[in-house]
Amino acid sequence: MKCDNCNKTATVHLTEIKAGKKIEKHLCEACAAAAEGLPVKSHMPINELLTNFVMAHSGMAGKEPQTLQCDHCGMTWADFRQNGLLGCPNDYAAFERELTPLLQRAHDGATHHVGKQPARRGGTGLAVRRHVDVAKLRKELQKAVEGEDYERAAKLRDQIKQAEG
Repeated sequence: MKCDNCNKTATVHLTEIKAGKKIEKHLCEACAAAAEGLPVKSHMPINELLTNFVMAHSGMAGKEPQTLQCDHCGMTWADFRQNGLLGCPNDYAAFERELTPLLQRAHDGATHHVGKQPARRGGTGLAVRRHVDVAKLRKELQKAVEGEDYERAAKLRDQIKQAEG
């Protein structure tokens, strides 16, 4: 589709209803910015979108911990934000405060790996599963208390005591 003003490729499409009539406008970015006063931003690179997403969900929007750097590999927080990858295992400790909210969102509030064992193995697999079940019960208990569902909270508390004892 072509721009209504200059015949370039239209990338902004507006629909207005005036006096009960539908008016469609197809404009290029330049004409939309000039004629309509619309602030049109060109396409954002994917790494910038991901960086903005990471910053928004880590609680770090507007803050830039420029000085954070891993002593082992030299990676900075800005490097992680740009690439989305950590440089070494020590980065988890170096960026712990910044990574914790990201990990919690990605893993339903969990920040530590508790492992997974096949059920047929028995023994330690059963203990790991029990640990995971208790952790899930504690999360449910917290939600029940926050939601003021005290009957459910009492039942969950009893289930946790039974699982631990």
